[in-house]
Amino acid sequence: MDIIVLRPGITEEEKGSIIKRLEGYNLKAQVSVGTERTIIGVIGDTARITEDEEESFSVMPGVEKVLRILKPFKVVSRDFKREDTVIDIKGNLIGGKRIHVMAGPCAVESEDMILAVANEVRRAGATFLRGGAFKPRTSPYSFQGLGEEGLKYLKEASEKTGLPIVTEIMDPRDIDLLIEYSDIIQIGARNMQNFRLLTEVGSYRKPVLLKRGLSATIKEFLMSAEYIMSSGNHNVILCERGIRTFETATRNTLDLSAVPVIKQLSHLPVVVDPSHGVGKWDLVPPMAKAAIAAGADGILIEVHPNPDQALSDGEQSLKPKVFKQLMEELRAVARAVNREL
Repeated sequence: MDIIVLRPGITEEEKGSIIKRLEGYNLKAQVSVGTERTIIGVIGDTARITEDEEESFSVMPGVEKVLRILKPFKVVSRDFKREDTVIDIKGNLIGGKRIHVMAGPCAVESEDMILAVANEVRRAGATFLRGGAFKPRTSPYSFQGLGEEGLKYLKEASEKTGLPIVTEIMDPRDIDLLIEYSDIIQIGARNMQNFRLLTEVGSYRKPVLLKRGLSATIKEFLMSAEYIMSSGNHNVILCERGIRTFETATRNTLDLSAVPVIKQLSHLPVVVDPSHGVGKWDLVPPMAKAAIAAGADGILIEVHPNPDQALSDGEQSLKPKVFKQLMEELRAVARAVNREL
């Protein structure tokens, strides 16, 4: 028993009785209001519910039917919610008809640099400013980010341009800091299965951008999203950013087939990060256009004024002039698939 479909016109008292009874089994109830039906997602070990107990739930006042989801992910599943989830972030609807572009440097390097990039990407049409204040690097000797100082620079750039902020969290101990400064908390590929971190961000309502792990299957990816959502936070955006394969011509293999596959399996919005997917700036534009054609709800693109001097990922960063040209091309692709940008 994973979903309880409620009858139209159910009273709050009847709904409360159902939730109270679930809590008696140490199960949590998550109510989802759709255009046609309201359902209760049952969170917890539902296998303990016997057939007789399940039948008794089905005849409670206000219950239309009781269903089981065969997939291991429940709340993330399209079975749980038929309609696409749309997340409203300061008036920007992610998951709707409009495609959003989240652009900025891999890492915040200085106040002047992030302000300059923020102004450039805003003028070109980006709707979010991305930038890392805490950077997970393969080498401990590489630039690790400016920390809280970088967050302050991002906030200043956001206030001056009106662009909401997307930035990465690495440590659960930093969550209060990220909640204060960011509009979307990003969980990077290396932390996709950091279940302590997933559970922690799940206890807040701040939108989360969850990146697919370097070697994660789509099932594993969706199970990580389930950790966040089962803790109560339904504001989850999934991000395909390339996976590790035998191919060495690009940094990763950008799995664009994941976009339509995930949209069949889940109701959550999906964005694509072609910058990390290919790792070479000249390959980013064609893959960004392909991502929109595949059905992505947004694109993450790294932009830097001087990529050859960037402290991280300069080889995959677009110069502002190239980014501006790409935005024009992306608009044409969006129109071709009946979307807006």
